[in-house]
Amino acid sequence: MFDSGQLRLVLLLLLEAQPRHGYDLIRAIEERTGGAYAPSPGVVYPTLTLLEEQEHVTAAVSDSAKRVYAITPAGTEHLNANRADADSALARLDALGAETGRLDTGPVSRAMHNLRAVLEQRLGGVSDRQVLFDVAELIDEAARKIERL
Repeated sequence: MFDSGQLRLVLLLLLEAQPRHGYDLIRAIEERTGGAYAPSPGVVYPTLTLLEEQEHVTAAVSDSAKRVYAITPAGTEHLNANRADADSALARLDALGAETGRLDTGPVSRAMHNLRAVLEQRLGGVSDRQVLFDVAELIDEAARKIERL
């Protein structure tokens, strides 16, 4: 899902908005993708540890004994220096979410493939021009009906 270093930038972007627990970061990414992608804890927590070692985030233990991560000034500086790449990664997550939210067009795709197969089978080797005109008229009629839906 991410190019090298982009997960770090996405986490910094999310932490720029507000401090969060690691699990909250995973859920935020999952929500942006409409449930299509959620990074594993085995990727997120080591990345947060790396960001902490780089002094881009700090971690504090909350009342629930979970660590709450917050971006540091050095993290903000790093994020600003790489803002275009960070925004690009976040846009990719949002695009995946938009794609996931679209209506399932599977039945239409199946019908179009079926039409193509029938046309190839029926018109293969046809020398009668009237058959071609009749088929074209049927397709045009279907297009007009769909347009009126």
